Amino acid sequence: MDISVIVPLFNEEESLPELHAWIRRVMQENGFSYEVIFVNDGSTDGSWQVIEGLQREYPEVKGIKFRRNYGKSPALFCGFEKAQGDVVITMDADLQDSPDEIPELRRMIVEDGYDLVSGYKMNRRQGDPLSKTIPTKLFNATARMVSGIHNLHDFNCGLKAYRRDVVKNIEVYGEMHRYIPYLAKNAGFSKIGEKPVHHQARKFGKSKFMGWNRFVNGYLDLLSLWFLDSFGLKPMHVFGFIGTLMFMLGFIAAAVVGGNKIYCLAAGIPARLVTESPYFYLSLTMMILGTQLFVAGFLGELISRNSAERNRYQIEKEI
Repeated sequence: MDISVIVPLFNEEESLPELHAWIRRVMQENGFSYEVIFVNDGSTDGSWQVIEGLQREYPEVKGIKFRRNYGKSPALFCGFEKAQGDVVITMDADLQDSPDEIPELRRMIVEDGYDLVSGYKMNRRQGDPLSKTIPTKLFNATARMVSGIHNLHDFNCGLKAYRRDVVKNIEVYGEMHRYIPYLAKNAGFSKIGEKPVHHQARKFGKSKFMGWNRFVNGYLDLLSLWFLDSFGLKPMHVFGFIGTLMFMLGFIAAAVVGGNKIYCLAAGIPARLVTESPYFYLSLTMMILGTQLFVAGFLGELISRNSAERNRYQIEKEI
C-alpha cells in the first residue's frame, strides 16, 4: 500500500464527507493505493455514524472509536499502530489541511529520502488571534532550541508525512504529538524536512485548541521530554549528582559549625550550643535532602519509565 492517511477527530461530522471526497479525488488522480483511518476521539456528535456510512460505501475507509475523549496523541498512536502504508500522512479533520499537498509530501519521503516531513502553514497569521499566534511563535522557538531541529518553523502542524518505519518506532503518548519530530530524532530518524503548505480557513465549527493553556502545557511537555531524553535511562546521573553535591555541602557546613565549637572549647572562649546555631539546621537539612535525592536516583535506576498501561485505551469499536 502506498499511503495511509490518519485523521484524528473530535466532533467534526460536517467536514468528514467533504474531507474524504477530497482525499479520494487526490489519490485517484495520482494512482495511489491507500487507506483512510479515521480515529474518533470520543466525539459526542454524529461523527462515528458518518464514518460508518463512509466505510460501507468505500472499502478504503477504516475507523477507530474511543469510548471517551483521550486527546490527539492517543488517537495518533492507535492510528500509527493500524497503518499499513509505506508512507503515512497525518492531517486534521477540520478541512484546514489540504489533501492536495499529499503527492508532494509523499515524493519528499520516497524520492528525497526524508524520514519525516512537517508542514509549515506560512499564511496562518491571517485571521488567527494573538492568543494563538504569540504562544505558537514562542513555543516553536523554544522547541527548536531544545530539540536541536533548527529547520522546522511549525512543530505542531497537523499535516505531516512519515516513512512507515518512523511511526512504528516512536511512542506518542500524553500530549506529545506536538513533539513528534523530536521523538523521531531521538529514535534515530534524523532526516527531517519541512514543506510550506496551504492553510485554509475553518469551514465548520470552531477550533478545539485555542488559548494560553496550549502554551503552558506545551512547555511542560517539552521539559518532560527533554528530561526523559537526557536522563530517563540514567536518572542517577542527575539525582545522584545533585544529591551528592547537596550532601557534601551540608557535611562541610556541619563540619565548620562543629570545628568552630571545638576551637572555642579548646581556647576557652565562651560559645553557644551547636543546636542554637541556624547553620547547624541548614547543614542538616542539606544532608537529608542530598541523601533523599541520591536514593531517588538509585530507585529511578531500578524502575523502568515505560509503564505497561501508558498506551492502553478503551476502544469501543473498530471497522
